[in-house]
Amino acid sequence: MRPKWWFPCVVLYGVLLYGVLLAAAPPAHFRFAILGDRTGEAVPGVYEAAWQAIGRFHPAFVVNVGDTIQGGHDAGAAAEWRALRPLWNGVPMFLVPGNHDIWSAASERVWREQAGHPPFYSFSYGKLHVTVLDNSRSADISEAQYRFLEADLAANAAQRPKLIFMHRPSWLIPVLLRSSDFELQRLARKYGVNAVISGHIHQLSQYRLDGVLYLEVGSSGGHIDRGLNAGQGFEQGWFFQWLSAEVDGEHVAFTIHELGEPFGKGQSIPLEKWGQSRAAK
Repeated sequence: MRPKWWFPCVVLYGVLLYGVLLAAAPPAHFRFAILGDRTGEAVPGVYEAAWQAIGRFHPAFVVNVGDTIQGGHDAGAAAEWRALRPLWNGVPMFLVPGNHDIWSAASERVWREQAGHPPFYSFSYGKLHVTVLDNSRSADISEAQYRFLEADLAANAAQRPKLIFMHRPSWLIPVLLRSSDFELQRLARKYGVNAVISGHIHQLSQYRLDGVLYLEVGSSGGHIDRGLNAGQGFEQGWFFQWLSAEVDGEHVAFTIHELGEPFGKGQSIPLEKWGQSRAAK
């Protein structure tokens, strides 16, 4: 049983840890990048190519959607993380814990060392506010995290835009059923969240429910089963990619970037123009 003071300490820890971002007085107009899953079964060269493209983009920071290491073995977790850090080239990186990143108490300790904060946390950059949740070891979001999420969104009610990241799309079934009767959607609507962003499936998909964008980012290196998805590609979301986000005042716009040769055709298109939008409501 955690002592009663643990919850406010987590919130305060996140505020202090990311205060440096606010102190830098970020511009009202800036860009950041979003990376999809690197694993499971990382395809050699894809993640590296994504980082080369991101480097040319010069983002303010990068957020991933989890599954950065292959994981599964406690003894090798730290070494896997160390091997990837040179690719980030000093760009601020905000990690979302995936099931390949955290699978045990030992791997969580390594993740905390690499990320520098707990598995669920939040940060602000200019007027943008981001909340990261942890469903690495379960598809469900715990009650403690929902309490954290509501407290965090309430404390940052004036921030716009607002984004929520988590690895597994635990929201998928109710969104597909066009149901607004689930806690995440209730909080997203109440506090004006623009988008909920996940990964895990390695396929790009987007849905809208009562004005909230629900987005699955496709693979930035994780295996795409060409047998299962034979004949499917860019139009269906099965391609190697990363996303850019442009924040202008209170608005955020997303652009999809397909990797170039030999991993793709190098297409870029605004998310709203990509052909697989599914309007849930």
